[in-house]
Order: sequence, then structure tokens, then C-alpha cells
Amino acid sequence: MGKRKDQEYEDGAAKKRKEIVSLANGGSDLESNDEDDSEDEVVGRKALLKEHTPTEQKDTGKYKQRVLIITSRGITHRFRHLMNDLHVLMPHSKKDAKLDSKAHLEDLNELAELNNCNNCLYFEVRKHQDMYMWMSRTPNGPSVKFMVRNVHTMDELKMTGNCLKGSRPLLSFDSTFDGEPHLQLLKEMFQQVYATPRTSRKIKPFIDRVMSFSILDNKVWIRNYQIIESLADEPNKKKSSLVEIGPRFVLEIMRIFDGSFRGSTLYENPDFVTPNNVRRALKGKASIKHQKRIDDKNKREVKLKTSTIAQDPLDSVFK
Repeated sequence: MGKRKDQEYEDGAAKKRKEIVSLANGGSDLESNDEDDSEDEVVGRKALLKEHTPTEQKDTGKYKQRVLIITSRGITHRFRHLMNDLHVLMPHSKKDAKLDSKAHLEDLNELAELNNCNNCLYFEVRKHQDMYMWMSRTPNGPSVKFMVRNVHTMDELKMTGNCLKGSRPLLSFDSTFDGEPHLQLLKEMFQQVYATPRTSRKIKPFIDRVMSFSILDNKVWIRNYQIIESLADEPNKKKSSLVEIGPRFVLEIMRIFDGSFRGSTLYENPDFVTPNNVRRALKGKASIKHQKRIDDKNKREVKLKTSTIAQDPLDSVFK
């Protein structure tokens, strides 16, 4: 009995070796097999063929774009709400704790690497009233520094538009972006930062909003709209309209650097005026008005002292 089992085991092993050798030779020996093979053996042969047949490996690489959103100390409530709005609208973004030091911005490259991000938005607040936004491609650059103006958050505007949380946006750019080289660079960086990749884990499979980037007065005006589709007058057709959601803000270009938060200057805005100079000019105008009032008062006092009223000869007639 034991010899019979050993013989059956050796016969089965010999058949499997024969099938593997036939596969290595291109499958020509399979045709010479006996026609008396059972159905189970045929199924096993097909499975073996499928296992050893080379298959094409699909490209499973993902287009990864992750954005680190971070702010400095001293941020106000309005700027913090703007940062939270952008974080909600960008499902591929990550928030980190506030940066303590404003002197060593190169540390942001390391923070982005630790958070597995290749883009960074850094909001720098000075004097509790001026906000600057750094947009950088970490760790090699380039990077852009903006002055943020006319900030209006979603809670402040209370617009009627409402989009699905986590949906992907359409990016709309003004034709001016295709004109000058530094604007072309800005367009590419905006696409990398604000365009949500379809491979992100937190997105919803819908596109129901539009982010608009327009150039006016050498500034970038950013708006966010919801796409609303309604039935048109004609059958089987729909008409689309846009309703603003928020937030809205304006970015004024200051400088473009070839590195990430450092490097040589690629572009500098010649029309940019710092907020300190603006406030200094306003104070100068106010001081001029104040000095003019003081001068007018002194002139009046001098005039009253020097001016004398002539005596009227009729004053002594009835005495």
C-alpha cells in the first residue's frame, strides 16, 4: 500500500515537471500530452499557464501634490479665518503649528519634507495688520512673496454659493497670464498649489466650483464660484451659471526667488510700495494739515494784535 502511494506521488510530480519544461520550451510539448487526462488536470494546466505567462506591469505611479499651510505668530482672527477657508477648499493640504521664528524661513523646507508635502503656503503677519503670503515649491524652488490685500472670508461675505466639501475645482486664468514670463511662472505655480489632484484620498468625485485668477492693476484677484446647472428653455439641455462662494482676496507681487524661501531675485515689482511707506505718507499729510491750522492760528493772533480801530469823531458829540 505504501509503495503504491509513493508511485502515484512520483507520477504526479513527473507530470508537473513535464508541464513546466513544456512551458519553458514555448508550450510545444503540451500538444503531445495524452488525451486521457482528466478534467482536473486540464484546469490545473491552465492555471499553471496563467501563473507563468508574463503580464505587462501597469504604471501605478500617482500624481502627488500636497500643500503645507502654516502661519507665523501674531496672526489676527481675519487672517486665521482666511487660512482655514483655504484649508477647507484644498483637500490635498495639511496644516501645521505656527512658526516661531521669522528669520529662518529655510526651516519650512524641512517641515514640508516631514509632512510629505512638495508645496508650501506660509502666511507671515507683521505688526498685527500686514499679511504676506509665501508660495513655494519645496525644496528647490521657485518661491513668490505676495502682499495680501482686501481680505474677505466666507463667514464674512455670507454668499449664497455652496459647494461640496472636498470637491475638485476648475481653475480659470486671465489671458494676461500668457503674456509676460513671470506671469507664466505664477500660472504654473497656482496650478500646482490650488489644483486638487484626482489621486488625493480626501476628494469627492465631483467638480462643482471654479477658482478664478485675474490680473488687474498688476495684482492677482482671486475669487471662488459655485457652478449651478439648471434646465434651459430647450429640451434636453442645461444652462450653467456661477454664484460666488468666497473667500476673496487680492495678491500683490513683491518678488520671485529662484530658490525655496531664498535665492537670487528673478523678478521684482517696481510699483510695489510697502505698507510702512503708505502709513508714513498718510501721517505726513495729516501733519501738514495740523501745521497749517497752527500757522493760521498764529497769523490771526498777530493780526489782532497789530490791527487798531480808528477813533470815530462822532463818539464825543453827545457828551
